[in-house]
Amino acid sequence: MSLCINPLCSQPKNPDNILFCQACGSELLLEGRYRAMQTLGEGGFGKTYEVTDARNNTLKVLKILINNQQKAVELFQREAEVLSFLNHPGIPKVEANAYFVYFPRNQAEPLHCLVMEKIEGLDLQEYIRQRQHRPIDQKLAIQWLTEIVNILQQVHSQNFFHRDIKPSNIMLRATGGLALIDFGTARQVSGTYMVKQPQGQVTGIISVGYTPQEQLNGQAIPQSDFFALGRTFVYLLTGKEPNDSAIYNSYTDEITWRNYAPQISPPLADLIDQMMARFAGNRPINTQAILQQLSAIDRPTPLYQQPLSVSQNQQLAIHEYAGFWTRVLAAFIDGIILYIVVALIGFVFGFIYAAVLQTAQGVEGIAAILGVIIGWLYYALMESSEQQATLGKQALGIIVTDIDGKKISFGRATGRHVAKWISAIILLIGYISAAFTEKKQALHDMIAGTLVIKK
Repeated sequence: MSLCINPLCSQPKNPDNILFCQACGSELLLEGRYRAMQTLGEGGFGKTYEVTDARNNTLKVLKILINNQQKAVELFQREAEVLSFLNHPGIPKVEANAYFVYFPRNQAEPLHCLVMEKIEGLDLQEYIRQRQHRPIDQKLAIQWLTEIVNILQQVHSQNFFHRDIKPSNIMLRATGGLALIDFGTARQVSGTYMVKQPQGQVTGIISVGYTPQEQLNGQAIPQSDFFALGRTFVYLLTGKEPNDSAIYNSYTDEITWRNYAPQISPPLADLIDQMMARFAGNRPINTQAILQQLSAIDRPTPLYQQPLSVSQNQQLAIHEYAGFWTRVLAAFIDGIILYIVVALIGFVFGFIYAAVLQTAQGVEGIAAILGVIIGWLYYALMESSEQQATLGKQALGIIVTDIDGKKISFGRATGRHVAKWISAIILLIGYISAAFTEKKQALHDMIAGTLVIKK
């Protein structure tokens, strides 16, 4: 069956073996090669058909413009120009002469037509709808965001920007992979554009919830695409439109979406928020900056930063906590090391002090303060280092971690050292609790939230 694309045709269905519509007499074999087979969509100023190309028997998409206003025609012709200029797997392909004008029988107004690659699949708005608005996970979000940003990198590198990114303009192929469609609103960054922009002569393109403020004011720039892409991923990660009252506050013009996307990490949420920054200057400077951040987010976390699994925690509970006497011996070794170091430094300092001031009065107090500082730096720096242990602990094969088995920070190591002084001097308990607690924690470990375990 062939369809007549004349909008006024009363009986558009025709057999495949005729060249002119039986009802209105309009041509059915468009440009001598295309036959419209079925309607794919209709709305706004256009209508789309699935067509067969008689030259190679392939399926393609035919877009026709059913509104001949000058601005609509300009936008339609621009899409043909942009698609013929760009070459990327994520952008629909068009051949030379893919744009043409078609005259239905007995009509003065022509139809502007564009034939392009047919992408089998669903747009992301329909995809989420068919998933019953179930959000995507972080792994897929990173994969898709990387794909779209790579497509935008190609678009922006050719001095174009899209201006209408939203879920319905991103296609998920049935074979996997994304494609960015509908380049009718794309603009080229040129001298002419930069002159027209301040004078308010640039066409305004608005998609509610996805269009940034500068574009509403006729001042769209490449970073406007980042805003729309960020809002698109809010939709994909929450299943909610950006203007949904559940996440959008009309009084502050802000969206609070993170509570609806608990499946993603703070770094990815931070990147999306940066892309959606109200002021364009606060968004990523270019596509490469976004790709670099995505690469860092997707990089595997070092093992010492990964939370221990349940089985690992069970194993630690049974086998790997450092025992009381092991910890006392490690503390004894560290004490000897510190005594020798402080004594040597104190001797040198005392000698210099006495030589300079010609008196030894007060040197003991200063040496004591110096010893406290050296002890603090020794414990805090060593336990927060990559070794996670002082020399005494290293000698006995034990390390210091937080309660999740991760490496501790310098601040936490300092807190642990101070807690050790408090528990030893004020409470006179020190390591004694390590002999009785389930996780072999001394009092200072309980205060600091740390564990001492075997490597």
